[in-house]
Amino acid sequence: MRILVTGGAGFIGSHYVRTLLDGGYPGYEFARVTVLDALTYAGNRANLPAAHPRLQFVQGDIGDLPLLLDLLPGHDAVVHFAAESHVDRSVESSAAFFQTNVVGTQNLLEACHRTGVERFVHVSTDEVYGSITEGSWTEEWPLAPNSPYAASKAGSDLAVRSYWRTHHLDASITRCSNNYGPHQHPEKLIPLFTTNLLQGRPVPLYGDGLNVREWLHVDDHCRAIQLVLAEGRAGEIYNVGGGNEQTNRDITERLIELCGADRSLIRRVADRKGHDLRYSLDETKIREELGYAPRVGFEEGLAGTVAWYRDHPDWWQPVRAADTRTGRAA
Repeated sequence: MRILVTGGAGFIGSHYVRTLLDGGYPGYEFARVTVLDALTYAGNRANLPAAHPRLQFVQGDIGDLPLLLDLLPGHDAVVHFAAESHVDRSVESSAAFFQTNVVGTQNLLEACHRTGVERFVHVSTDEVYGSITEGSWTEEWPLAPNSPYAASKAGSDLAVRSYWRTHHLDASITRCSNNYGPHQHPEKLIPLFTTNLLQGRPVPLYGDGLNVREWLHVDDHCRAIQLVLAEGRAGEIYNVGGGNEQTNRDITERLIELCGADRSLIRRVADRKGHDLRYSLDETKIREELGYAPRVGFEEGLAGTVAWYRDHPDWWQPVRAADTRTGRAA
């Protein structure tokens, strides 16, 4: 088995690759892995082993069709993580999001079609559904994205569906809730607030802090992706939720406790444009069809995540120093 993982040096992709190389997914203990990553600001080669007998690392862009056509022959499957993923950045400048997430995904699909890759899993997001006041989204819910990021991911989802329907590509889509865990870039809420608080710096809380998200540990998310790769049906979408809902204010308060910081460090800032109020996924389908259930409780996972950032300033301090935008957000 040979698997190409796009975006495999990023937060979620690298966790998936490390677990795969460690033999953490039954039946795939000997799988060979090719990581394709452009190493933009959110990709970090240090997230992966420096060397491993079953790992090949290629620095490259999914927008480069000739590269894909040269690289893909011989691979049995593609797990597609590569994406521009930060909502705030998409609000400020959206062109890169549509170029990578829509055009890049189409390039990848076309290359898979031309080279005969047998299996394709596309990692997407619950944000394509928009915002929901009550209840939870099923996989049949209409797409109503409210940010340029979400719109670009919705476009990539539809591209995947078209290649399944038109070219019979054995493709499945996962849509996950907010992820957290070690190695997450400190532009996202939990690592940004954690690293700020560990340095005694203020944290920027949007608006009234009552926006609600489900939180999913990266390890649970990657297990779900692997289940879909191994057992998911072609043309199907699988929601992957965390099974809990938290307001941003609640998250902030808990992080202050875990970091031993003071509430005076909370800074209310103007709300994000088009900020979705609430996300909630109905994950009945993946539970009943594939036997999935989250294993990492939120309190346990959050405490472990804070502990990881406390113990690994050597990882996040250079990342923050290189990212002037993160500095401004702080």
